[in-house]
Amino acid sequence: MTVVLPSGSPARGATIYDVARVAGVSHQTVSRLLRGFEGIRPETRERVERALQELNYRPNLTARSLATSRSHRIGALVYELLEVGPSKTIAGASQAAREAGYLLDIVSLDPSDDDEVSRALEVLARQDLAGVLAFAPVDLIADRIESAGFTVPVVLEAPADDAVATAGDVGVSDVGIDFVVDHLVQLGHRSMAHVSGPLDWWASRHRREAFERALDRHGLGPVAVAEGQWSAASGYSAVEGLPLDDVTAIVAANDQMALGVLRALAERGIRVPDRMSVAGFDDVPEAAFYHPPLTTVRVDYEQQGRRLVHRLRTELEGMAVPPPPFVEPVLLRRASTGPAPR
Repeated sequence: MTVVLPSGSPARGATIYDVARVAGVSHQTVSRLLRGFEGIRPETRERVERALQELNYRPNLTARSLATSRSHRIGALVYELLEVGPSKTIAGASQAAREAGYLLDIVSLDPSDDDEVSRALEVLARQDLAGVLAFAPVDLIADRIESAGFTVPVVLEAPADDAVATAGDVGVSDVGIDFVVDHLVQLGHRSMAHVSGPLDWWASRHRREAFERALDRHGLGPVAVAEGQWSAASGYSAVEGLPLDDVTAIVAANDQMALGVLRALAERGIRVPDRMSVAGFDDVPEAAFYHPPLTTVRVDYEQQGRRLVHRLRTELEGMAVPPPPFVEPVLLRRASTGPAPR
């Protein structure tokens, strides 16, 4: 679709009136869709979305802010953008924010560095923001945010699993870890160890607790638990300190640590999965190419980012709109898990 402007007229962006004309609907309908209103007929929604794309519609945030005396910028505290989970979560949040007419201002930091966290919060506090999203769910950041005195709504990614919970406190870690433990129990494993992430991270504690609850449900208990730092090197080091004589399976809290676990087991002459089964969490793109390919849990992190933006918008706009749907994690059974040795 080409928009033809009168000769000599300066180029201008499409307005909601242009979109409404092309879609054959009222401008109020376009406005409601852009605000996230769900009560629009599917065929009408499809026509409006097609018109938005054809006209390359972009909301005028400056004009909107002047008209409403409200900012449309969201501050985002982020970390480790090169890692799969954080990068996909940010991508989902950024897209959801754009679709709702907001811009995500990203401030990257080391969530374990107190000075860096304080400086990042100072930067955000000086900005004209509608709200803040914290994608680094650690105790330090939660404490500093609480004392920062923000006058705008703040939503923390953590407890990470609450952001994608179906009901109560059931989230991706509960469901995903249950899948892993059930899978291992079905293979005959009764003695399992866990390599957690750093325990000042809320997601690490949640996954460790989910692991212990899943074992308890089967009348089992963890044989050993070691704390890692999310990295392959820390998974390697964790195995060095684990008593493995009675262990037949190791569940790592993420795939990078599982990679280190596999390397450490190989160096100790422990064959996977003949003598020891290993499972991870996240399904990084390389997991299928580990040696052996890694059994793991796939999580829709982009949807998690979308749900975080929805949570913030409910506070900013008082939306009475259902959140994006919960996407259940998926257990991917690969060659790193097998029957427990006799």
